[in-house]
Amino acid sequence: MNAISNFFHLKENNTSFKTELLAGLTTFVSMSYILFVNPNVLGASGMDKGALFTVTALSAAFTCIVMGLIANYPIASAPTLGLNAFFTYTVCLGMKVKWQTALAAVFVASILFILLTVFKVREMIIDAIPADIKYAISAGIGLFIAFIGLQGGKLIQNSDSTLVTIGSLNNPTVWITIFGLIITIFLMIARVPGAIFIGMIAAAVFGIVTGQIPMPKGVISSVPSIAPTFGQAVFHIGDINTVQMWIVVFTFLLVTFFDTTGTLIGLVQQAGLMKDNKMPRAGEALAADSSGMLVGSVLGTSPVGAFVESSAGIAVGGRTGLTAVWVGIFFLISTIFSPILSVFTTQVTAPALIIVGVLMAENLAHVHWTNLEIAIPCFLIALGMPLTYSISAVSYTHLRAHETSSNLVC
Repeated sequence: MNAISNFFHLKENNTSFKTELLAGLTTFVSMSYILFVNPNVLGASGMDKGALFTVTALSAAFTCIVMGLIANYPIASAPTLGLNAFFTYTVCLGMKVKWQTALAAVFVASILFILLTVFKVREMIIDAIPADIKYAISAGIGLFIAFIGLQGGKLIQNSDSTLVTIGSLNNPTVWITIFGLIITIFLMIARVPGAIFIGMIAAAVFGIVTGQIPMPKGVISSVPSIAPTFGQAVFHIGDINTVQMWIVVFTFLLVTFFDTTGTLIGLVQQAGLMKDNKMPRAGEALAADSSGMLVGSVLGTSPVGAFVESSAGIAVGGRTGLTAVWVGIFFLISTIFSPILSVFTTQVTAPALIIVGVLMAENLAHVHWTNLEIAIPCFLIALGMPLTYSISAVSYTHLRAHETSSNLVC
């Protein structure tokens, strides 16, 4: 205990082993929905869902433990929502790129991310893109995720006359999503830790009780093999040989880069660990996330990044890397619960996507809407992503639009 306390500087940070354990459990419960949402989202690209369940847990565990041991921050990471949607719906389904090639793009992006971290050029890249555009891109991804959730939950459907329309309430599976969404909203408003995860559990139980979801065959089993996805990123690195694929690589890189940096700064501020308005051990924290992204791509998942749900653990007293290490341990334990993956259908995970979309859309509050040269491209970015079912094309087009409008004003 003394060795652990000294290593993580528990006394200096006014925390204890028990507090860090509770914080780690709280953070894990808050973000554990990714174990079921990530396989569903990436599975639409043709990837094996069983392998994805294990890969999600392993990549999260690795990054959390590295973050805790190297950077000593109570910040947990896992494959992020938004980039997994970009991976599946824009790259694989939209661009008709094989998922193996898309994994190779993540692998290359992670190597570039590591190089940027080593050479400390992140400030230059961050400063090159206007803050308002960054907020609009993040919010646009949130709207895109929510749109996917509404579609997967059958709350909206195709329409020949209006492109999309409200789904039929006569469809019994729709009520699984509605029930889960209502429960999640109430829990979120009440600030219950793990609200999203609890909401999914409630939706799954509702689906089973109403006969819309079959009972799982057991709860505990052996860990699903990662063989279907392991190493595919490395084997297909030669496929990154077109301008289109390099655009995909840089989209993965930039979105992960900005997402991770912003999330890390916000969480460190919440924990009261900022010093002189600067983030101590920023290089170590970014190195942890970039190495997690590299390992995740080799295992077979979309980019790994810091989770804002870490704030739940920080709120109950987590202040050191021991919190993150506990989260990693809980992710490792979770690998034996793959049988219950079958009950987490798209209708069950839809509320999680919708709520995460709401949380990401709050970035629109930071856009300077009174300046039209800023407001117009930001609006078109945020609106364009769900309407065009694309993240990269919209971001690139409107970054150019912002540049043009700014030059005209000048």
